[in-house]
Amino acid sequence: MSDNVEIRETPAGGLEQAGTGLQDFMLLLQDLVLESSDVRNFLTEMATIIAGRLSRDGNRISCGITVVRHKRPAAVASSDRQAQSLDELQNSVGDGPCLTALRSATVVSVPDTGSDSRWPKYLRAASKAKIGSILAVPMHLQNQAQAVVNLYSPTAHGFSPEGTDEAEGLTGISAKALDLALNIAHLRDARDDLTAAMKSRTVIDTAIGAIMAQNRCSRDAAFQILVKTSSHRNIKLRELAAAIIFSISGEQEISTTYAE
Repeated sequence: MSDNVEIRETPAGGLEQAGTGLQDFMLLLQDLVLESSDVRNFLTEMATIIAGRLSRDGNRISCGITVVRHKRPAAVASSDRQAQSLDELQNSVGDGPCLTALRSATVVSVPDTGSDSRWPKYLRAASKAKIGSILAVPMHLQNQAQAVVNLYSPTAHGFSPEGTDEAEGLTGISAKALDLALNIAHLRDARDDLTAAMKSRTVIDTAIGAIMAQNRCSRDAAFQILVKTSSHRNIKLRELAAAIIFSISGEQEISTTYAE
């Protein structure tokens, strides 16, 4: 171990290497990006890690993360059921500290849910759920998406200035990892769309060939027959093509020449 690395005792009673903690967190998230099967799985693991790093004895933090992607449903993940229920409640109410942070791209702090007059309906429910304070930290993403980290403490004034700084630091690093995860997800979506398109084209081409053989006509004429029948029966072109192939060969799946 290097002599110039400071070792200090944390409030939780553990030992942390100052100056290397955030780097370790970054490396952990990078590994998580590569190991996660999808964005929601990545977000759930990330929320759990953030909650664990911010928790202290007597102040167990819950973490929720909300991501809004362009033209896709919002992805919501949480470290535990309490964070999940509070995020779901806020989304159902349509307003609150976390949604405000998401819309304004600024940090929103609720030091005491029992005395804060903003968002009364939501904060009453949070206080009833034994949440004393809330901190919402937006993620600044390069990707075409918006995200916010929602932090819940069981005690009033549960986020000290140092704790808030740490939360913002972790969120900043997490945003870079989330950008990478979203880019990978975008590539996966593009691959899946291409695979589906290639499969549809193969099915339609096969059906056109069958119509050409049955009617002794050109490819263009066979395609027009398929289009007119699809419109007349109000059936999608690919579904009609698949039905034609099945009626002739009994095959429900047509393999494509596209390889990943």
